[in-house]
Amino acid sequence: LVFLAGQVPSDPQADTANQTLQVLTQIDRLLQQAGSDRSRILMAQVILQDIGDVAVMNQVWESWFEGLTAPPRATFAAPLVNPAWKIEVVITAARS
Repeated sequence: LVFLAGQVPSDPQADTANQTLQVLTQIDRLLQQAGSDRSRILMAQVILQDIGDVAVMNQVWESWFEGLTAPPRATFAAPLVNPAWKIEVVITAARS
């Protein structure tokens, strides 16, 4: 298994859509390094600073999984360590 904990955006000044894309791009890279890919994600947890951002995050998330079956996901709001972060993602994936 591959466990990716606490994946956060590289640019905390970006908007929610761009922060989400940054995190998902980072996850792609880390999964590849671990011998996996997004099609092998078993479960995801998405933590949002503001639950009002869920619609924007969902647009990016659904686009990222286009052509694939998205994994089970828990999405919730919680304070993040850096108040400028709008999203944090935790992933569990199978190796290829």
